[in-house]
Amino acid sequence: MLHNFLHQRFLICALTLTALCFSLPAEAARRRTTSSIVIDALSGEVIASSNADERRYPASLTKLMTLYITFNALEKGSLKPDDELKISRRAANREPSRLGLTPGKTIAVKDAVLALIIKSANDCASVLAENIAGSEAKFAELMTKTAKELGMHNTVFKNASGLPNREQKTTARDMAILGSAIYHHFPEYYDLFSTSKFTYNGTTYYTHNHLLKKFKGADGMKTGYTSAAGFNIVTSAERDGRRVIAVTMGHDSAKGRDRKIAQLMNSGLKKIGGNTQKHSTTAKLEIPELDQNNSNETWAIQIGAFSNYIKARNYALDVQSHIHLPYAQKTEVNIEPATKGAAVIYRSQLVGLSKNEADKTCYSLKRANKSCIVVETQSDKQQLALAER
Repeated sequence: MLHNFLHQRFLICALTLTALCFSLPAEAARRRTTSSIVIDALSGEVIASSNADERRYPASLTKLMTLYITFNALEKGSLKPDDELKISRRAANREPSRLGLTPGKTIAVKDAVLALIIKSANDCASVLAENIAGSEAKFAELMTKTAKELGMHNTVFKNASGLPNREQKTTARDMAILGSAIYHHFPEYYDLFSTSKFTYNGTTYYTHNHLLKKFKGADGMKTGYTSAAGFNIVTSAERDGRRVIAVTMGHDSAKGRDRKIAQLMNSGLKKIGGNTQKHSTTAKLEIPELDQNNSNETWAIQIGAFSNYIKARNYALDVQSHIHLPYAQKTEVNIEPATKGAAVIYRSQLVGLSKNEADKTCYSLKRANKSCIVVETQSDKQQLALAER
């Protein structure tokens, strides 16, 4: 009997090893097939792509949608940066990477956002999801709904963090749409993606996105990794007023991923620079606006902050009349006083635009090396002023 038992165990081991011999090369072959895309961030033109519509696991790229919905809540005023979010036991027990939150306590929205961008903290993703939608399951439904509205037709989300789930899939093209939507819809928050470190409870955390240091002009956005997904990244870079957004997914190493994304951004920026006077018939990624009130023209471009009214008005008039801007004929100059400590400053604004028009005009100003942010003119929630001149 002992002989038969040992013989059976030997057969089982042999069959297991045989299965591994066949499955591992197949997995390796699958992993070697990556997906990539690079687009012109202003026009949406697809500059280059490879397997861009192949459905893959997003890993922590998922957090970009969590941040998109969070930024939307901040913009609408249903969340404020200093709001304290409740930490549930379920959220605190999320698998690493995590910030190490304590159940029953709270974390500020601004800290949770930075933890997602820099630390890629899964516990903070769940905290945001639960506080915005009531539960992470409901938040995932909102994520998928928002994805469809943005034109991400091959994407399904099942959690807020990107932790493994067989049904949670996306494509490189859909991730480029999401990256572009964040850049265009929330320019006032986009700069957060260039943050390289932040400190929470006495511990300093550093970004996983090494392109911020290694690639000239890189200023965001998010990396991701699981064993099933491989190494993924969505990133953006600007040089000489031209910007690309690039995605690559499914790499075997972080170095290979970073090398590929650098090649994509370099070639994309060169191509944009060489075709600035040409009209292209190349396919474009269209980024729809989700705000149904865009046509009400309640948006403005804030272009400066000054210590007196005359300087603020003269600067706004100069920008309006001397810089070629989309929709400039529609705008009016508005000077908005605001308290800054004991002093009053005057914010220069060009008003009378839809959200989409304001985004495009602000982008043109940035290409002309002029600072600006897009603000909602019928809201007092915008407290960010440009540096006083």
